[in-house]
Amino acid sequence: MPGSKDISGITLDQIAKLIDHSLLQPQLDQMELEQGIADALKYRMAAASVKPCDVEFTARKLAGTEVLTGTVIGFPHGANTTAVKVYEAVEAMEAGADELDMVMNIGRFKSKAFDAVKEDIQAVVEVAHARSTSVKVIFEIHFLTDEEIVQACEISEMAGADFVKTSTGYAPSGATLEAVRLMRKSCSPGVKIKAAGGIRTLDQLLEYHQAGADRIATRSSVSILEQASARGIK
Repeated sequence: MPGSKDISGITLDQIAKLIDHSLLQPQLDQMELEQGIADALKYRMAAASVKPCDVEFTARKLAGTEVLTGTVIGFPHGANTTAVKVYEAVEAMEAGADELDMVMNIGRFKSKAFDAVKEDIQAVVEVAHARSTSVKVIFEIHFLTDEEIVQACEISEMAGADFVKTSTGYAPSGATLEAVRLMRKSCSPGVKIKAAGGIRTLDQLLEYHQAGADRIATRSSVSILEQASARGIK
């Protein structure tokens, strides 16, 4: 296929394990949620990422499987108080969440209140790690310069984040390959990278993975995996 990425050596299961299946749309109804969970199970994706109100239902459906239940904290603007974010995190974990994607306080960050941003992240990380739950910090790179992306990586790592993540998927633009490469360079190997926003094809997913993304958030999970199957990946 002209322009397509090299797929030699990669399996369908490996592709699926890169995917956080995004089920965060505000209009998503119960039938669509159940179908999304079924799709995540069918393909054994890394996680189903759901709204906080859907965590308990999703965790019950995924119990005993290898698919994780993920949810969002302070979504999508990061503007909740730290106390509210911590409460959200605890409630989500009690409902069965395995992973938390928290939005950093973008306004505070742009105001250079870096200590406040670090403390905000650290507070969520502390309660999450006490329950062996991982935390991904969402930057919303649409609003950040390259220098600010580097600073956000440094702050998140100092605060103990497990992942840094490009975007919510609800800003005017999402992930870029350049940002993912910069984030990978700016974090130690122990911090993973998640790309989100606008990744809809198999070739895009492979490009982002090659650029350094350990996880890919997408609504197009099934389409991507069907593309892989159509190209002979098993």
